[in-house]
Amino acid sequence: MGVASLLSAGSVAGQTPGSARSSDALHQLNDSIEALVQRVSPSVVQISVTGYGSAEDSERGQSTAFIGIRRALGSGVIVDPEGYIVTNAHVVNGAEKIEVLVPPRLSPTATLAADEDTQGKNYEAHIVGVAREMDLAVIKIEAHGLSALSISCSVAPVRQGEMVLAFGSPQGLRNTVTMGVVSAVARQPDPDSPTVFVQTDTPINPGNSGGPLVDADGNLVGINTFIVSTSGGNQGLGFAIPAGVVASAYPQLLKYGHVHQATIGALVQSITPELAAGLHLGRDYGVIVSDVSAGGPADTAGLRIQDVILSVDGFPAGTLPLFAHSLNLHKSGDHAKLEVLRGAERVRLDVTLVEKAHKEDSFAELADPVKNLVRPLGILGMELNLDMARSLPDLRIPTGVIVAARTLGSRTAEIPLQAGDVIHGMNGTTITTLQGLRDELAKQKPGDAVALQIERYGQLIYVAFTR
Repeated sequence: MGVASLLSAGSVAGQTPGSARSSDALHQLNDSIEALVQRVSPSVVQISVTGYGSAEDSERGQSTAFIGIRRALGSGVIVDPEGYIVTNAHVVNGAEKIEVLVPPRLSPTATLAADEDTQGKNYEAHIVGVAREMDLAVIKIEAHGLSALSISCSVAPVRQGEMVLAFGSPQGLRNTVTMGVVSAVARQPDPDSPTVFVQTDTPINPGNSGGPLVDADGNLVGINTFIVSTSGGNQGLGFAIPAGVVASAYPQLLKYGHVHQATIGALVQSITPELAAGLHLGRDYGVIVSDVSAGGPADTAGLRIQDVILSVDGFPAGTLPLFAHSLNLHKSGDHAKLEVLRGAERVRLDVTLVEKAHKEDSFAELADPVKNLVRPLGILGMELNLDMARSLPDLRIPTGVIVAARTLGSRTAEIPLQAGDVIHGMNGTTITTLQGLRDELAKQKPGDAVALQIERYGQLIYVAFTR
């Protein structure tokens, strides 16, 4: 009765000017969020991946590893109206088939029922490029005029406490949006890894991987990547790849299929109190050089193992993220001025950065555009020899034809081969030579089905298409 009276009295008395202003502010916030969701949602896709992976059979008290079909769901964001999509590398890892569900463009007046009943459109996708060390991938669907979210280095850096929204398909529930704040702008979960993430308390769950994290203006803040959880669900500890990293990697993934990074030819790691005590260092924090490549730029400049990095170009570099960020501001051919602590002495060095070598690039340089052309596949192929096989440490079968590069043409999008793939078989026939591959392709008539067995990142998968 008391509660009812209070409610009745409030309704009779009406709203005070202060409460009316508060109500208006809440409605404005609600309208702004609704408009933002309407603008961003058409650019967010659900990704369904089918491939092969390992599993465990624990029946009868025994644990046996076996290879079986793996199905996974993730998310992605359209970044180009012509069908280019950014997602996580782990979402498409080992993929034999990638399907993308693109949502429809809904009007602001669309009802909940309409949203639930509209399924969107399915497309088959192929991989354009992968940067496993960054957990980024670019995939492509054959579609045009799509709603896209732009990626740009010019967007102001995200701030701690800033409101953000996460889009994706958690647990397969497509077209989901959650809201929270930025908990930290440069979190480093692994102290020995230079990779940093945007941390957020925005509810993120399995299936959100690859989806966008956006700010109040709808700008891309990051790509949702993983959560820290003891239950498998959201605990307010979500991590996203920063938008600046995505903007830097994206054009390289389009052009090369991987990321070109500048390096000084040295390996560094974080100093721990135990490491400092064991090596009798003068400080128990910072970054120490653990390896120097013989003949590399760091070696030539005089950098030594056990040097402690103090600064890069005058800016403090006392942590791995700071050191990596300072180097990432340079490109191949630039000079970086390092100050290091060597014992009790401070030493200044001038180090030239070089482009980190990629095996795929070296193969492309060796391939002859005429002699190595496999026109039906739209690739430049090279027969694996012993030296080439040794340079590919993850290779399982040391014979076959490696894809040195892809060529431009009508079949490029249809046949999802990428640089570094090794062709081991075709329609059940083992392939060991370039001529053998050409001969098998020549046997096929237009309309015949072709199934290539390839090795990619140490996994055997099939690529099928129609001749």
